[in-house]
Amino acid sequence: MSLEKIYGVHAVEALLRHHPKRVKQVWLAEGRSEPRVQALVELATLNKVAIGQAERREMDVWVEGVHQGVVADVSPSQVWGEAMLDELLDRTEGAPLLLVLDGVTDPHNLGACLRSADAAGALAVIVPKDKSATLTPVVRKVACGAAEVIPLVAVTNLARTLEKLQQRGLWVVGTAGEAEVSIYDQDLTGPTILIMGAEGKGMRRLTREHCDYLVHLPMAGSVSSLNVSVATGVCLFEAQRQRGAKAKAKKK
Repeated sequence: MSLEKIYGVHAVEALLRHHPKRVKQVWLAEGRSEPRVQALVELATLNKVAIGQAERREMDVWVEGVHQGVVADVSPSQVWGEAMLDELLDRTEGAPLLLVLDGVTDPHNLGACLRSADAAGALAVIVPKDKSATLTPVVRKVACGAAEVIPLVAVTNLARTLEKLQQRGLWVVGTAGEAEVSIYDQDLTGPTILIMGAEGKGMRRLTREHCDYLVHLPMAGSVSSLNVSVATGVCLFEAQRQRGAKAKAKKK
């Protein structure tokens, strides 16, 4: 079985906490001994994961990106199939929130979206199998550990998946610049699927046709749109805000 290299303190720590059996070896740059690295060493030792040292120059060759002097050899990334969605929904209480990225190809954007989705309490992130970014060391590094916690589900036919989810009672909310309704005026407290379109192109036509609602992000400045990962964060946390407010109102 071929191994892949994951790098960065947060990404390696998350793997050791959530999926320690996938970590085969942790490499530290010579001279790294600060507290957060020592905590990582203790975590690796607790899980009986081998620890080695390497020169920074050697580690620079291993990975593309800022590795922070921490690299791990791990078993290949896990991308879930569509069956995972039914399993997640079956065991979820309350109104689920799912994020769909319709053709986001930049790994940095995918990593940032995974991080926001986890922070906002989303159940999973769904992407098409084709023409979409997938889990890579870069994605894991940008996600700062979220890629090890929130499921990334790749589906063959996104339109068909949306239909199945709608049959389970979820409402599909798509984002489009020309939509008349603001995200802030849309009720996001029920079982919701939030769809963000690809960088520059937006949602595909067939995806758009399966939306129950279309919303836009109000823009007050001179720019006409936001980076997809930034827009995703705004929309997800608006959903979280609404859900929090509804829960508080019920307690009164």
